[in-house]
Amino acid sequence: MAFEKELNARSNSACELCASTNELRSYEVAPAPNNGRLEDYIFICETCHDQIENPENADANHWRCLNDSMWSEVPAVQVMAWRMLQRLRAEGWPQDLLDMLYLEEETLNWAKATGEGEDKEEVEYHKDCNGVRLEAGDNVVLIKDLNVKGGGFTAKRGTAVRGISLDHNNPTYIEGKVNGQTIVIITEYVKKS
Repeated sequence: MAFEKELNARSNSACELCASTNELRSYEVAPAPNNGRLEDYIFICETCHDQIENPENADANHWRCLNDSMWSEVPAVQVMAWRMLQRLRAEGWPQDLLDMLYLEEETLNWAKATGEGEDKEEVEYHKDCNGVRLEAGDNVVLIKDLNVKGGGFTAKRGTAVRGISLDHNNPTYIEGKVNGQTIVIITEYVKKS
């Protein structure tokens, strides 16, 4: 890799996460906000690389090193420290470090870009009137007559809406075609077919 010499100098020939000096390599912290420039890379050892790429291999005690590396001035290192602490926070001690860690807004957005740290229970899904989860491309049936504003017609109860799309900003809205016109529909007025 073209950056290995610069990364080696920046890291003083040690892993930027755990300080190991064995089997070092460059690692791009995705998604790369700087279009693959040096700022998007960190220098890590094979152990850290394996545990980042294969979460099932994670050894929580190995990552106690983040107590030091999370204070790095390199945003890419901060991002990976935050992601690993999020991944391990059920252990207890990582949550304490997360409570102390401060990231600039841009760096925090980069850290969150892969979805690391999102509570799967807190994610809101699109659900029909019966609480059944809706997915993009599903077919639904209207359970109520709906006046279509600006469309000049009423979408009748029992009308099939095929291949819906989801509004990612609001889990109570979906879009679908009725009478050849794309309309926004509130999910409580549909039933998955």
